[in-house]
Amino acid sequence: MESVSRRAFIGRALKAAATGPFILRHSYRVFAESTKEYPERVVRLMRESLVIDMLNQFLYRFDQKDLKEKWLTVPGAFTEANFQWFKSTGVSVVNFGEGVENFAEAQLLFAKWNSFIAQYPQWLMRINNAADLALAKQQGKLGILFGLQGSKQFEALDDVNRCYGFGQRVSQLSYNFRSLVADGAFEPYDGGVSEYGGKVIDRMNGVGIAVDLGHASDKTKLDALAISKKPVILSHGNCRALIPNGLRATPDDTIRKLAAKGGVMGITDIAFMVKDSEPVRVEDVVDHYDHVRDLVGIEHVGVGSDAGIESNDLGSPTLLKDTLAKADRRYRVHGEHEIVAGMEGPTRMYELTAALVKRGYTDEHVRLVLGGNWARVLKDIWL
Repeated sequence: MESVSRRAFIGRALKAAATGPFILRHSYRVFAESTKEYPERVVRLMRESLVIDMLNQFLYRFDQKDLKEKWLTVPGAFTEANFQWFKSTGVSVVNFGEGVENFAEAQLLFAKWNSFIAQYPQWLMRINNAADLALAKQQGKLGILFGLQGSKQFEALDDVNRCYGFGQRVSQLSYNFRSLVADGAFEPYDGGVSEYGGKVIDRMNGVGIAVDLGHASDKTKLDALAISKKPVILSHGNCRALIPNGLRATPDDTIRKLAAKGGVMGITDIAFMVKDSEPVRVEDVVDHYDHVRDLVGIEHVGVGSDAGIESNDLGSPTLLKDTLAKADRRYRVHGEHEIVAGMEGPTRMYELTAALVKRGYTDEHVRLVLGGNWARVLKDIWL
């Protein structure tokens, strides 16, 4: 066999690091720009699992809005390098979870996303049904699930059908405050689901749009669980038992009712929704997964990061601090991180998987958390 020079070996190693895992002592360097290594088991689980983030805003930072709009509207603006950035995360399906103020805005938003996906069929696909979830993984594409953070698009009952036709498959009933459909978590006088809201839920059940309790008030959650004839999801929100003053967190009794109906609850990585004081660590995020598992079973918890692919430092600590200072006081923001330190950027799912493995989760349970539970409940809802 021809000997290989040291320079040639290093060159091949660097090329491997740029295109795939670089093996180092039974661990892998997954990201070329990082020296962080992940155990073989973590990398295997990420590669084998269908990974679904039920609230991932594609690009999250406010200073990236122009780039996101460019991708959605300018032909050819989204490049293969951009796609590979998303693919490197290991996530196969994201719910983009955008918000609108009325039906007209929803129609325009869905048109942009449909056009965007149609332009890049080699990389992207719209998730229309349960089979598409696994197909996105099999074909190595990024599956885009059309979900909205609110119900203002449902100005009339028939708008539910129209939005379904545009591709919507998930909808919150409210954002933080009152809508025609239901009250949000920050509404001071919690009226729950309105009479019209009950009709909207029935129509959503009928056409196949998942009812999402993200941002909903306590009474809205209970009302929706009582009204819906199908399982209900909570795309992103944590456990009030672990953050008692968190208005957007969910009480144990409601989590039990959600699970009894076959639903799944997503855990977010927003630091001030994980813990009410500093420091907030990845281990604190896993405590919420543990709590749901111990309360109602591993089959009822999944990922709803409420973050994007990019690092959420906003370019400078000062800019981030100023942004957090403007947040609604009811969020009870603290510290200098919006996303839990260590969970920002494209490495998020690898960090979560490593933390779950360290906590003692079995391979089967990790797969359920990463996406198996979402795949099951969405199949139940969409059939």
